[in-house]
Amino acid sequence: MHNHPTGKPLTIVIAPDSFKGSLSAAAAAAAMAAGAREAGLALGRPVLHLTLCPMADGGEGTLDTIAAVWGVEPSIMLTVDALGRSRRARYATSADGRTGLIEAAESNGLTLVADALPQPQRADTYGVGLLARELLDQQVEEILLCVGGSASTDGGTGLLAALGVRFLDAAGLPVAPGGAGLAQIASLDLAGLHPHARVVRWRVAVDVNNPLCGPAGAAAVFGPQKGAQPRDVAELDAGLARLAAIVLAETGENMSGRPGAGAAGGMPATLVPLLRAELVPGSTLVADAVGLAHKMASADLVLTGEGSFDSQSLGGKVAVAVARLASAGCPVVVIAGRVELSAADSAASGVTAAFSIAGGPSTLDDLQAHAAERVRETTAHAVALFLQSR
Repeated sequence: MHNHPTGKPLTIVIAPDSFKGSLSAAAAAAAMAAGAREAGLALGRPVLHLTLCPMADGGEGTLDTIAAVWGVEPSIMLTVDALGRSRRARYATSADGRTGLIEAAESNGLTLVADALPQPQRADTYGVGLLARELLDQQVEEILLCVGGSASTDGGTGLLAALGVRFLDAAGLPVAPGGAGLAQIASLDLAGLHPHARVVRWRVAVDVNNPLCGPAGAAAVFGPQKGAQPRDVAELDAGLARLAAIVLAETGENMSGRPGAGAAGGMPATLVPLLRAELVPGSTLVADAVGLAHKMASADLVLTGEGSFDSQSLGGKVAVAVARLASAGCPVVVIAGRVELSAADSAASGVTAAFSIAGGPSTLDDLQAHAAERVRETTAHAVALFLQSR
């Protein structure tokens, strides 16, 4: 591991998240690479082996980030938004055709229905299900589903309806779409479920621990931002509880209090028991999808970064997820807009050191306007320190 100028080139893996509002993950990685090269030249160590691996946390931008690392262009297909209106949405399939990736917000996103009056009880995930059905038709082996930014509270029933599951009332008729129909569900008919739906491995990126129902549940916490008034919240919560009871009777799996089941309007409530979906932190899902652990195995230094390195970062955002994958003895340096964690907290999370790009008293606007050059400069300082120590 201890190189000198004539040894093998040092390997630096660069795996930042986006800096929200100023730099995409790819732009941040490019700026860090420029800084590392600058430091190498200045110290007479021009030959650095740089591996760029832009990251994401499973939220907005994840599709673009993973598709870029996979080296594929996202595909486009006709689907529907959360209110059932026709729309085109993107998804991605890995180059070997084995893994499909869906960013639910491409069809189910809250921003896509901002032009309409909120219909919190009508909104559903059927459009996400159409994307999933396309991937199942392609016979992928794994579906990665990023569920952030959802506009619905339907417990994932719309998605499953698109895959052929029927949610029936006491008279044996299909219930109304969206959260409104949940309270009427009396039974499930799985006979028409897509034959590949239970063969494929489902991994769902979830970054909240909210349960399905109750005061911390999907309807109470996330319903209001989707336009739900207090009465809607109560009805949606009761509907999700009803759904959980039916699912429990059908599968023996109780989702009502399970941490994370309240994500994305309760999508895990049906995906986990009916399709055996696994819930994983978004950063972990992305790291696996881009093969980050393999890329980092031979690294001498790992650089990562995000807009703000703070207490939320410890809950599994990109920087800490990257640090956890680093091999023992490999330093991990965070470059961030703001650094709010102490050196001790950083060290406890596996981060060797964290540097803020703020070069002095500056406004957020100023930082965002000059983010790329500040990331480059700060990285140059950090890498110079590392190179000097080798």
